[in-house]
Amino acid sequence: MLLSVMQDLQPEEAGESISVLELLLNGGYMMIPILILWMIAIYIFVERQRTLGAASKTPESFKDQIRSLVLSGDITGATLLCGKTDTPIARMIEKGISRIGNPLKNIEVSIENVGKLEIYRLEKNLNLLATIAGAAPMIGFLGTVTGMIQAFISIAQEEGAVSPKLLSSGIYEAMITTAAGLFVGIIAYLGYNYLVAKVGKLIHTMESNVIDFIDLLQEPKKS
Repeated sequence: MLLSVMQDLQPEEAGESISVLELLLNGGYMMIPILILWMIAIYIFVERQRTLGAASKTPESFKDQIRSLVLSGDITGATLLCGKTDTPIARMIEKGISRIGNPLKNIEVSIENVGKLEIYRLEKNLNLLATIAGAAPMIGFLGTVTGMIQAFISIAQEEGAVSPKLLSSGIYEAMITTAAGLFVGIIAYLGYNYLVAKVGKLIHTMESNVIDFIDLLQEPKKS
């Protein structure tokens, strides 16, 4: 995607065009950290997408099965069912089941503590993705500034009239890092907000299931 966008920046001179690779290399050493941030951002997005997808796959029958087992007094069966279901909701419910018999407030606190740990796992590396969204454009701007300084130094050292080719090539090479940095920053920003929204939706589902479980504990058990 980055390469396809950079293709739009290819200049044409005397019927010849600069390849994408040459264009990126002309951006200077500042392109290295930008490309590294790009790879990190892609890795975080894919990894978090898979993790959140797996975390949200709680079987639809899970809640009904837990309800039936708890009301019938089969605590062992309910615990085993939670252990077989590898999701944040199941782990929170399992902690609540293990505290059955204690005051309701203690059960709620235990579930809440597990919930905090699960949320921390869900939000892992999201701050880093947000940092990349802000840092990549700044590194791009820094590369442009240093590139412009080098371009003007070259112009100052040029004897006689400065050719338009020398001036334009120095400027476009300096602007490459800005374009690359902005591209990486925008993609990272969009990815971050998408993942935050997905985490928020999952947290809402977790809270809803915990409320239902607490209400379940207050229902009379089957004799």
